[in-house]
Amino acid sequence: MFSKNTFLGMVCLLSASMLSAQSYQGLLTDNYSGVHGVLSNPANIADSRLKLDVNLIGVSALYGNNYIGFNFSDVFSEYSSTFDDANTYPKTDNFLSFNIDVLGPSVMLSINEKSSLAIFTRGRGLFNVDHVNGNTLEKEGGFDETEDFSVVEGNISGSFSVWGEIGATYARVLLDNGQHFLKGGVSAKMLQGLGNVYLYGSDITLDYDSNTREITTTGQLHHGSTGEVNDEGNIGDAFGDFKNGLGFGSDIGFVYEWRPDHAEYTKLKGDGSTIMNRGVNKYKLKVGVSVTDFGKITDIDGRDRLYNLNRTQSIDNFDGDVLEEALLDNFELISDTKSKDYTLPTALHTNLDWSIISKFYLNVNADISIASKNSRNIGHILDQYSITPRYESAWLSVYSPIGIMDGVGFQWGAGLRLGPLYMGSGSILSSLIGEDTKGLDLYAGLKIPVYQNKLKDKDKDGIVNKEDSCPEVAGPVENKGCPWPDTDEDGLLDKDDNCPNEAGPEENNGCPWPDTDGDGVLDKDDDCPNTPGPVAHRGCPDTDGDGIIDQDDRCPETPGSIEHKGCPDTDGDTLADIDDECPTIAGPVSNKGCPEVTQEVQKQLNDYARTILFDTGKATIKTESVAVMVDIIQILNEYPNAKFTVEGHTDSVGSNDSNQKLSEARANSVRDFLIDKGIAGNRLTAIGYGEEKPIASNATSAGKKQNRRVEINLIK
Repeated sequence: MFSKNTFLGMVCLLSASMLSAQSYQGLLTDNYSGVHGVLSNPANIADSRLKLDVNLIGVSALYGNNYIGFNFSDVFSEYSSTFDDANTYPKTDNFLSFNIDVLGPSVMLSINEKSSLAIFTRGRGLFNVDHVNGNTLEKEGGFDETEDFSVVEGNISGSFSVWGEIGATYARVLLDNGQHFLKGGVSAKMLQGLGNVYLYGSDITLDYDSNTREITTTGQLHHGSTGEVNDEGNIGDAFGDFKNGLGFGSDIGFVYEWRPDHAEYTKLKGDGSTIMNRGVNKYKLKVGVSVTDFGKITDIDGRDRLYNLNRTQSIDNFDGDVLEEALLDNFELISDTKSKDYTLPTALHTNLDWSIISKFYLNVNADISIASKNSRNIGHILDQYSITPRYESAWLSVYSPIGIMDGVGFQWGAGLRLGPLYMGSGSILSSLIGEDTKGLDLYAGLKIPVYQNKLKDKDKDGIVNKEDSCPEVAGPVENKGCPWPDTDEDGLLDKDDNCPNEAGPEENNGCPWPDTDGDGVLDKDDDCPNTPGPVAHRGCPDTDGDGIIDQDDRCPETPGSIEHKGCPDTDGDTLADIDDECPTIAGPVSNKGCPEVTQEVQKQLNDYARTILFDTGKATIKTESVAVMVDIIQILNEYPNAKFTVEGHTDSVGSNDSNQKLSEARANSVRDFLIDKGIAGNRLTAIGYGEEKPIASNATSAGKKQNRRVEINLIK
C-alpha cells in the first residue's frame, strides 16, 4: 500500500473553509461591545455606550466541515475513539475548515457626541478549500494496492493565509433628526502577510490499475506558496516571514436607528442647554449594513507553479512523498511565476436589532459572501443567518445565537460579557446536545471598558440631577429645576402673579380687583369704573332717575321712556322731543313731528291774506287789518316748521316798474310784521310780482280790487 499522505495531499491539501462571517458570535450584537464593534460594522462605534474601551487580548477560533460529524460529548469520555466512531458524509464538494481571529491591544475612544475613533491590532488565519471529493477521504488509512479505484476530483480551489492587521476606524453621526438617526463609519487597515499557500486545479481525475500498479492522472494544478521548500519538501517555512506580502484593506458600514421616544433621552442643563443621555440605548429598532474586507495582500514573496497532471506512472513514484516533492518529481512544470495576490474574504453583513422591552433585545443577522469560491488565492465566507436574543446592561450581557450555516447546518450557542471579561461560542449548545457535530467555535478575552455616564433625573423634570437645584422636586429650568413659589397662596405662581404678595384671582393676573370710583362695585363688574353708580345699574349713574343709565340715555337730565332712549315725548306723537321739530304740537314722523299744512289751511291763510289793506299807493298796513294779521300769526304758529312765501300783487294802474316796487314793498311789509310778532324769519320769503299775476280783469273796479292783494303760500 502506498502512502495515504502523498495521495491525499495531491487532492485535498488545505481542506478547510472559513465558516463564519464574523468572529465573536453574540458579542458583536452587544451595544457595549466597544472596539469589537468595528469587526462587523465600523459605524457601530459612533454614539457608543462607552467613553473608552481598551481590549487587552481576545481570541476567537472555529472549525467546521460538511464531511464528518461526531458526538462532541465523546471528547470528554472516549477521546481516542471520537473520530473513529464519527459519521461521514462524502460528497463531490466536501470542505473542512479552520479559522482563528486574534484581536490584540486595541482602543476605542468616543471623541464627542458625533464622532468616535478606534485603533486596533488583529491577527488572522484562514484555512480555506472547496470542492473536495469526499470519496477520496473515505479511503481511511490509505488505498489497497490490490483493488482498482477511480476519483473524479474536478475543480478544486483553496488557500491558507495568515496575516496581521493594524487598522483605524472613524465613525460619525450623519443624521440626528428626532425619530431618525443615522451613523456611518469606515476602517482602513494595513496588512502584513505572514504566510500563504494555495491550490487551484481544474479537471483533475485519478485512475488506479491494480494489475499494472499504475496511476493515471489528468488536469492542471496551480500550487502557490511563500518561502522555499526545504529538503524534505515541507512547506512549513512558508509562514512567519515578514517578507510575505503587504496590503491594504477597508471596511465600510452604516447604521440606522428608529427612535420614537427620542424626546425622553434629551435632558437639560441648569442653563437650559440640552444634553443627550449617551449612557443608554435610544432606539426601538436598529438596522445595520456593512461590507468588510475590501483589499488584497500583494507582493507576496513566493512562487506560483502550474503543473500538467496528464500522465500515467507507477504508484511507487509517490511513496513517501509530500505534495510539493511529488509535484516537482513526477509532473511537468508548465510555468513558474510570482505568487498571486491574496484577496481578502469580502462579505456583506446586514443586521437588525429590536429593543423588545427594557434590557431585552432580539437580533437578526445575515452574513453573505461577495467573494468567489472557485478562484485562485481568494478567501471567502459561508453564508450564515442567525437570530440572537440577549439581555444587555452596562456590566452584564448574556446572549444565545441560533443560526443556520451553509454546509454546516444548525448551530446554537451562548455567551456573556461580565465587565472586563467576555467569552462564548456560537455553537456550544448545539454541539453538546447534538450527536453529529460538524462545527464548533469558541472565543474569550479581556478588556477595560469605561462606560458613558447615565444621566439621572430623579424628579423627572428633564433637568439632570447634577444641574438641578431641587433634584428631589420637579421644577422648570427657568427656576433652576425648583418649583415656583406662590407667596400669597392665591393659586397663581409668583412668576405669573402681578401681585405676588397680595392674593388675587387669575383673571386679574393674581391682583385683587380695584373699585376706582368707590361706588362699591368692583371694576371688573362696573360698567362705569370711573363714575360712581348704584349696584342695580352695575356702577353706572342715572341722573334723571328714568331707569336708563346716563351713558345709554340720550336725555340724561330729563326723564324719558325706554322706547325713546330716555327722552320725553311731550306732544305724544311717538317722536321724542329731542328729534321733534314741533315738540309741543303733535305731528307725523314724516314731517319731523310737526303738523302738515293742508289745502284747507292754505286756503284759509290766503283768505285772510287777501283782506289785508294798505294805504293807497303805499306799503303801510291799515289799522283795521291788524286783527287779520293776528289770525294769520295764529295759523303760522300751528305749523312751526313750515316755510311760506309772502307774495305781493297789484292791479295794472300805473307803470309796471312802479307796480313791481309797490308789490315788493307790501310783501316785505307783511313779512316784517309777522317776524316782529314772533314768526322766525327763515320761515318767510317776500316776493313781489307787480301786475304779472292777476286773478281778475283789470278792466273793472271789482277786478282791480281783487288783483290788489297779498298771498301767503306754503313752500313745498
